[in-house]
Amino acid sequence: MTTTAPTTARKSRSQSQWSIVWSQFKRNPLARAGLILLGLLYLMALLAGFLAPYGLTEYSTSDRISWAPPTPIHWRDAQGNFGPYVYGIKRDIDMETFRDKYVEDTSVTCPVKFFQTHPGMENRTYRFLGFIPTSLKLFSVDAPCKLYLWGSDSYGRDQFSRVMYGSQISLSIGIIASVLTVILGLIMGGIAGYFRGVADTVIMRLVEVLSAIPELFLLITLRALFPINSDPILVFYLVIGILSLIGWGGLARIVRGQILSVRELDYVQAATALGASDSRIIGKHLLPSTATYIIIYLSLAIPGFILGESGLSFIGIGIVEPFASWGSLLGVAQAGGFESIDARPWTLIPGVFIVLAVLGWQFVGDGLRDAFDPRRRR
Repeated sequence: MTTTAPTTARKSRSQSQWSIVWSQFKRNPLARAGLILLGLLYLMALLAGFLAPYGLTEYSTSDRISWAPPTPIHWRDAQGNFGPYVYGIKRDIDMETFRDKYVEDTSVTCPVKFFQTHPGMENRTYRFLGFIPTSLKLFSVDAPCKLYLWGSDSYGRDQFSRVMYGSQISLSIGIIASVLTVILGLIMGGIAGYFRGVADTVIMRLVEVLSAIPELFLLITLRALFPINSDPILVFYLVIGILSLIGWGGLARIVRGQILSVRELDYVQAATALGASDSRIIGKHLLPSTATYIIIYLSLAIPGFILGESGLSFIGIGIVEPFASWGSLLGVAQAGGFESIDARPWTLIPGVFIVLAVLGWQFVGDGLRDAFDPRRRR
């Protein structure tokens, strides 16, 4: 009697383009690192109110501690008790430089408290996840002690808290401005590529005019049209609008070129013969062909807009008080000159976060570009 071994048929699973792109993206170690880094930064921005021990504009009018260095955290007291605590801060005069200096007041001890609410303190009330009003803080200390993890500024405001809150503006402006730029670039490029003729000529000449003007000069000129002391909310949306207005030209030109090559294909001609409207042909058949480029463009444009906002705020014409962004916080270090490097190095910390955010988006953008490129697939 002859027995035949069972044969297992292998079913080859077909992969979609997005699954192939994702598998290629995961093989890039820098792209993975960038994605993790961006996830941590945006999580920090989302939980800024919870992570920051103080409010954005909170400082003491009676006992202001200007340019205080980072507060040391101690873990074991003289009695052997274990737990984080800080000492009070005492102001003194440096007899060599005749400047204020701060030393620890060991007679005042305050434990670091976790998950503590602060009812009645409006400066510490925020909206958790954007819609739940609360004053719960991850960590804090009670008066009269101060907990300055990254020092304080000239008004005695906690630098760590302001960097946390500043991440919300710096990171959100990059995404919002990029999305508006993509929408504007798709609309203008789609119209120019599909209708051609006069519409194409007018839009492309406008793009050339915007490209001929230096970007920084155009940014400063458009911002100078509005008063410096405008409403802070208005300035926030104004900066987004200016960044979007000057950034759509290059994208529109690329979209126009792609649509010019796609509009003559058979499926577009078939849609035209069946009586589809121009808006349907552009929106359903032409613009989706640019999806790959748009995704890569977004990931590489966002860091540019983050730097653009930081530059405007750094020179004092971007985000204004009482709000803060990483650029405006870094402007404080610039105002201090060499003393910021020598005596107050913690004022340079916002610049580190700008570099991290830009590097993260660059790594992700490069990873997406390689993942979408068939010639680079392994």
